[in-house]
Amino acid sequence: MAKRLSLQLFVSRLSSFTNNEQLKRLFSPFGDVTDVRMAVDRITQRPKGFDFVTYKSDVEAQKTLKSMNGRMVYGRLIFVEVA
Repeated sequence: MAKRLSLQLFVSRLSSFTNNEQLKRLFSPFGDVTDVRMAVDRITQRPKGFDFVTYKSDVEAQKTLKSMNGRMVYGRLIFVEVA
């Protein structure tokens, strides 16, 4: 179970205009993205500004963590950490 947790990354400070397809395209160059889950407000159905990205292997997730943490994406400084 601990290995499964290292495959998932928490991405915060995203623009509220970012969608799942954009995120999958953005994170795919670092490895095989198996799942992208965006938190959405129940009432407005707008993204809350954070997301979970899951990779097939922990090596891919660690590579993404090092490359994407603290990077500017769509005009926002994002943070990536292990979920």
